[in-house]
Amino acid sequence: MRLTRLVFAALAAVALLAASATAASAAPRSTHYRHYVALGDSYTAGPLIPLLRLDPVGCVKSTGNYPAILAARLQVDTYTDISCSGADTSDMTQAQSVLLGTNPPQLSALRADTDLVTLGIGGNDSGVFGTLVGTCPGLRASDPTGNPCQQHFTSNGVDTIKAKLGTTQQNVRTVLAGIHARSPQAKVVAVGYPRIAPESGYCPDTLPFADGDYAWLSSVEEALNSAIQNAVAADGTASYVDTFGPSAGHDACAGGAAWINGKDTLLLAAAAYHPLARGMAGMAAVIAGQLNSTS
Repeated sequence: MRLTRLVFAALAAVALLAASATAASAAPRSTHYRHYVALGDSYTAGPLIPLLRLDPVGCVKSTGNYPAILAARLQVDTYTDISCSGADTSDMTQAQSVLLGTNPPQLSALRADTDLVTLGIGGNDSGVFGTLVGTCPGLRASDPTGNPCQQHFTSNGVDTIKAKLGTTQQNVRTVLAGIHARSPQAKVVAVGYPRIAPESGYCPDTLPFADGDYAWLSSVEEALNSAIQNAVAADGTASYVDTFGPSAGHDACAGGAAWINGKDTLLLAAAAYHPLARGMAGMAAVIAGQLNSTS
């Protein structure tokens, strides 16, 4: 009887080990990345989110932006964040002059052994983002419940802001090709822009666009993200991370749940119309989730 019990115990142990091994093999495994490089503009850099990096100071780059959070979450061996506020696609291959210094061409951070690259770029091409936030709030008073900004940028039935995004798409595709040429083994992820305006409702004290321009602002963002996504599709190797969808309910009007700051620059928190710390954490979680699901 004792021998029989021992045999059954041994068989049970073997079965348990086999089940554990099967479960482990079925569970998703995260790829371990050795060298991560973050490229991008202010939505990557995180201006005014503590703490400020000094490399160079004019990029207003944060130690609490999504590249920093992502690098820690993925436990990468090393990472380089060369993102810079104000950058557009041209700054991937040429130096960017900033206050008290110069940011090198962002693609210069890439190495042959770089195995993860995130790219958040395109919003500053043709001055799209700056034009919107620099013009629309000033037009609200002329027609608070209408869409004066959309009308301002519509000429002969053509949306002149959205018309610029075809060029942005091609520019992003060219950047992706440059990344592959320098880091051919890298996992390359293009990150879209999170939602600024709510799906419904208004908060003019925070987001001072005319009521009818809220939907238009969102449609411009969606068109910009589509341009980036189309560039990724044409590239055929990179992947796209949607942050617009996951940021629903975290727009600038969302109060304590907001990922995006409103019109007022908040020292030690966020620049106007830019991600807050919780926005960076949210974006990092979305990117990490997609990386883990595809690794």
